[in-house]
Amino acid sequence: MPNLLIDHAMRNTHIPPGFWRGVNINQNAIYIECFIDELAHAAGQDALEFRRKLMSKHPKHLAVLNAVAERAGWGKPAPQGVYRGLAQMMAFNSYVAACAEISVTDGNKVKVHRIIGATDPGYAVNPAQIERQVSGSFVYGLSALFMEECTVKDGRIVQENFHTFDSMRIAQMPKVESIVMPSGGFWGGIGEPTICVAAPAVLNAFFNATGRRIRSIPLKNHDIQLV
Repeated sequence: MPNLLIDHAMRNTHIPPGFWRGVNINQNAIYIECFIDELAHAAGQDALEFRRKLMSKHPKHLAVLNAVAERAGWGKPAPQGVYRGLAQMMAFNSYVAACAEISVTDGNKVKVHRIIGATDPGYAVNPAQIERQVSGSFVYGLSALFMEECTVKDGRIVQENFHTFDSMRIAQMPKVESIVMPSGGFWGGIGEPTICVAAPAVLNAFFNATGRRIRSIPLKNHDIQLV
């Protein structure tokens, strides 16, 4: 994009922030990639082709995006009742992308059937470990998307442990297909990058399924459930 302004306003709250796997890239990926999807829809263009035009001079971003789109069969009809969504990002010096396939029943019950994740970390010392990190990162990304939040009451955090800060179950876990595609020349991260593309990929798929844009998470606050 020829004109770009990135700014921020610092707000120091009285509640000290703690650790979160993926740190700030998680919410930033949602802002960016869901908005890009909205722009594509407003322009009447396919979400993949719209991104391809914008990233024509960014081959590493484009490579991971094309990899997940090709594996998913983007452009070909999905199984009946299944809808796809895309997201890509550079995070922790790695290039990552995801394509999510979901179905929605009763307007609010979401089944994530499959997520394809592509990662270019520069070098891949242990590809099997990378695949495990990618699968684990999607647990964090989807749990935060659907159900996890910290709320404050009387100056303290309400949630105490997993009985009040829930996590997705094994039965809710989608099939994960990991594409490891190191291009060389740099060293990127593995443990955190792919977390950030899980939520926007699912949110974009949710729009394709329902026509609803969701702009705040967790989805439980919108009466949307992971099944």
